[in-house]
Amino acid sequence: MKKILITGGAGFIGSHVVRLFVNKYPDYEIYNLDKLTYAGNLENLTDVDSMPNYHFIKGDIEDQEFVQKLFEEYQFDGVIHLAAESHVDRSITDPMSFIHTNVLGTVHLLNAAKNIWQGSFEGKKFYQISTDEVYGALGDTGSFTETTPYNPHSPYSAAKASADHFVRAYHDTYGLPTVISNCSNNYGPNQFPEKLIPLFIHNIKNNKPLPVYGKGINVRDWLYVEDHAEAIDLIFHKAQPGSTYNIGGNNEWRNIDLIKKLIEIMDRKLGRPEGASLSLITYVADRAGHDLRYAIDPTKIKNELGWSPKVKFDEGFEKTVDWYLSHEEWLEHVTSGAYVEYYRKMYEGR
Repeated sequence: MKKILITGGAGFIGSHVVRLFVNKYPDYEIYNLDKLTYAGNLENLTDVDSMPNYHFIKGDIEDQEFVQKLFEEYQFDGVIHLAAESHVDRSITDPMSFIHTNVLGTVHLLNAAKNIWQGSFEGKKFYQISTDEVYGALGDTGSFTETTPYNPHSPYSAAKASADHFVRAYHDTYGLPTVISNCSNNYGPNQFPEKLIPLFIHNIKNNKPLPVYGKGINVRDWLYVEDHAEAIDLIFHKAQPGSTYNIGGNNEWRNIDLIKKLIEIMDRKLGRPEGASLSLITYVADRAGHDLRYAIDPTKIKNELGWSPKVKFDEGFEKTVDWYLSHEEWLEHVTSGAYVEYYRKMYEGR
């Protein structure tokens, strides 16, 4: 029986990974560690929270003593590390919180794993989930590969890049069995509405402005979150220690084109005239250090582990919109209180 610690398991990607592992591996004990900040929501896991192999632990990876005691008590066999501050805008206004969580929190987990596993690394694995943003920006052509040099441009991506370097350093220095994956933009159910797709679904539905940075020409590669969870499962079980994999959707969109596609779907589903919500588009001052284009080359994971995305974008987009429209209570819960104040600060008056 394996004991797997999944950090940030109440968040967007983390909840999908927890759900997959709880259901797919009934002989594993799955421990979800989450601080339950604004983006962590246990409502994401109501379908598995009564399963006998699922355990929730509320705690903060910034607390070194807590993390060490956690490893001593539960003797985890593996770590899938997703807990992170992840929103670029927040990192610009509050970079220190990203350093504390994304860098120091990761090092606390690495130290605890090293201390507990140092007798034998056999059957152990520390898996760091990272982002394509650590690579910086691309021009009009080309894609990020696993050997692309890191060149982060925001406090968020710099913090994730630093964490990745520590993970590799612990592998090279101590022999800790680590792996890293860098993914493109995820979309799908349960995503906190500070990110583009759920934010705009919510705003279109409520006839609120759609704040578009700059001219909306920034390009991102989009990956359906359940495809990402399956890639994480494969990497955790099959990847060799010290390896890195890029996970992408082969699905590049300019922001403005993505938004117009979303408006088309939403107007149809809400029974509005075609294009009625186009008037909600509001161009705002561009984000500082806004990278123009990201694109992932997933050739390595396809060739070595046999993974490729299953969900086509039109299908995934329709499923995503349907989920948010049928989960209005979930959306209302997460768009109250502190989130409203954050939204006002970040977008109104720009």
